[in-house]
Amino acid sequence: MTAPIRILLADDQALIRGAFAALIGLESDLAVVAQVGTGDDVLPAALQTGPDVALLDVQMPGIDGLAAAAALAERLPSCRVIILTTFGRPGYLRRAMAAKAAGFLVKDAPPETLIDAIRRVHAGLRVVDPGLAAESLSLGESPLTGRERDVLTATVAGGTINQIAGRLFLSEGTVRNHLSSVIGKTGARTRADAVRIATERGWI
Repeated sequence: MTAPIRILLADDQALIRGAFAALIGLESDLAVVAQVGTGDDVLPAALQTGPDVALLDVQMPGIDGLAAAAALAERLPSCRVIILTTFGRPGYLRRAMAAKAAGFLVKDAPPETLIDAIRRVHAGLRVVDPGLAAESLSLGESPLTGRERDVLTATVAGGTINQIAGRLFLSEGTVRNHLSSVIGKTGARTRADAVRIATERGWI
């Protein structure tokens, strides 16, 4: 008998993890070998249990699922990653592909779609939500540079330009320049508007 496909689940909501585990447990060829609730726990659990496929939520405490996917690609390339998210944002898809994820699905996809995706990804294929793929192509690449994204992300926590500059070890002038560039690129009117637009598109 062929060994079951070994799966790691990572989601900060215990109910969601439990639901996925129960769903997967109904399939004779699949087995959950690890469940974690933070991004920081993904790599240690994967190195300990050796999963074939990891299902990662995007937004988790610690590092997010996209960063965890990149860490798995580097340290455990035999583990294929499927990103699962509540938020079907095109920018997330592009970042997931950059992190070498093999699949990207929204959580409200039908259960059979997830099960099929696990098997397909394990077989070496790539599975991406078709609607999100089309939207991602229409929006194009994120226009933000890495540093602009850092500065905009830092503004989410609030604070003055001086405080943001201090957190990022940058000068106030540099922060202002980056924010001005971000506002121009997003077509926003304010910092808060730029954060909203960039978040909706998955750029931060």
